[in-house]
Formats: sequence, C-alpha cells, structure tokens
Amino acid sequence: MVDNLSINKTTKPLVEKLLERANELNIGVDLSEGGAKIIDAGISSPGCLESGRLITEICMGGLGSVSLSMSQNLADWPISIHVHSTNPVISCLASQYAGWNLSFVKEEDNFNALGSGPCRALAQKEDIFKDLNYTDKFFSTVVVLEVDRKPPQEIIDKITNDCGISEKNLTVILTPTRSLSGCVQVVGRVLEVGMHKLHEIGFPLSKVIDGFGSAPVPPPAPDFLIGMGRTNDAILYGGQVHLYVDVDDDEAFELAKRLPSSTSKDYGKPFSEVFKEYKFDFYKIDKLLFSPAKVIVTTLKTGKTFVSGSIESDLINKSFNK
Repeated sequence: MVDNLSINKTTKPLVEKLLERANELNIGVDLSEGGAKIIDAGISSPGCLESGRLITEICMGGLGSVSLSMSQNLADWPISIHVHSTNPVISCLASQYAGWNLSFVKEEDNFNALGSGPCRALAQKEDIFKDLNYTDKFFSTVVVLEVDRKPPQEIIDKITNDCGISEKNLTVILTPTRSLSGCVQVVGRVLEVGMHKLHEIGFPLSKVIDGFGSAPVPPPAPDFLIGMGRTNDAILYGGQVHLYVDVDDDEAFELAKRLPSSTSKDYGKPFSEVFKEYKFDFYKIDKLLFSPAKVIVTTLKTGKTFVSGSIESDLINKSFNK
C-alpha cells in the first residue's frame, strides 16, 4: 500500500507553493544561520485561513485534501474545515500527528515543542513507527511547530541531524495555537485524532481504507491557553469523522461505539476547565477524551454503517465565546 511512497517528496511542492504565496498569505519567511527556511504563520505575521489550510495539507504529508466551507452544523460558527485522505494511516499517523519531542533546555530558557509533519518519517524517533512499518528517505523535509517563537539553533541542528539532511533543505513552519493559521491547522487534525485513538484501542491499521473528517474553525484566541481550549473543543465536541473499514459488522459496530470522545470520564466540560482541574498537566487527562465528537463507521464488507456520539453545540458556544 505504501511501497515507494515518500511523503517528503509529495509534500515538497506544497511547501514551495506556501513560500511562493508568502506575501499573499500574510506569512513571514526568514532564514536560520545555516539557511533553513523559517515560516512565521502567526507570530509577527498574521497569517490567514488559507495559509492554515495549506499548512494542514503539508502536515498530512501531501496525502490529504483540505477545504474550508460554510456549514449549517453550528449556527454561530459556520466556518468548517474538511479533511480527506485515501491513505489516512500514513497521512495522519506517520506525518500529521504531533509526536516528535523537540524540546531544549538552556539555563533559564526552555523551548518546548512537539514536531508534526513528514520530518517524523525521516527521523523515526517515535515508537509508533514500529506499528506503522513505514520509513521515508528524501533530501529535504518540513516540520510544523505550534509555538509562539522561533526555535533555537540547537533544535534546528537536532532536526537536520536526526533527519539526515542539510540545513538549507529544511523548512520550519511556526503556527501558534492562538493564531488564525494555528486555529485551522490544529482543528484540521480531526481525522488524525480519530486515527490516533483507533490505534490506541488496538484496531488493526491495515483495515482502514479511507477517512474523512470535519470540524468547526474557532475564532483566534487572546492567549495560548484559551486557544488550546477552543481548538480541542472544536474536535472533542464539534468534530465528525467517517471511516471506511474492511471488517465484519460486529467489529465496525464496536469501533464506532468506542471511538467518540463521549467514552471518556473527562467528557462534558470545556477543555480549558479539564486542563485546569489537572493542574495544567496535559498527560493526566484521560486519553480516551482525545477523539471526535461523532463517529461514523462504514464497513466495506457489507455496506452497513454505524454511528455513535453527537455534536454538543452548547459546549462549543461556551468555549468559543470565552
């Protein structure tokens, strides 16, 4: 299914398009000491919805199509992002998932980030790649970081060394969660969040054939914590995922039942409140919470469809109006 498929190769034209349209998309471009391209999509440059859309396609390793449209699901928040991938396992789990720890401590200056994008498939630093059985080799790569400042040179060096590329062939895209670009690309992970939970509960990845997801795009936030709350709530309480799987009816039914965020003991409150209750320790939050609000599973064996979960408009309104 993925023989000879390089997500870094398929992503390269998308990165070039983003750079070519930098002025139009209200994003800034700078160079590191060794020539890596640093794209500011929400720190000093405002970015836009379209830059967020393109960055989402980059995050998906060039194996996903992403669009924005007006939706009737939530009356007060009509802008929705729609993501589709015919190879959701590689697109979402080998590329889009923010799983590469890229943190650096230097005296009193800490830089903390999780890397997303096709760079992860070159670096192979995460246990998940053992299950994916996927590697990539290419001369250039891109990493997406949800941070509000440029990474130190030490992080640039780590990425290039672990990926086996020269610094001039690296592109770093910065999308703060509170920014317009960040809002779009984080919520654009709605399918990836569903795929990650599917992996966590032990569903065989080879049985996932196709996937589609959508979620409301929240307004940009005044700070990181509110931004993180809104983008998580957009998926947990407003996100929908439709998966096409090659399993029997009982397995498809069980998957639909176990996937929605409502299966979590932490479900039912805005994410910012849950975060505070755990004293801002992200890793103490129940893992089962991180999933779309509504899940539709169709099995290709019989054509039957199973639906579980629901959109919670009251919680979305509470979060987005905070």
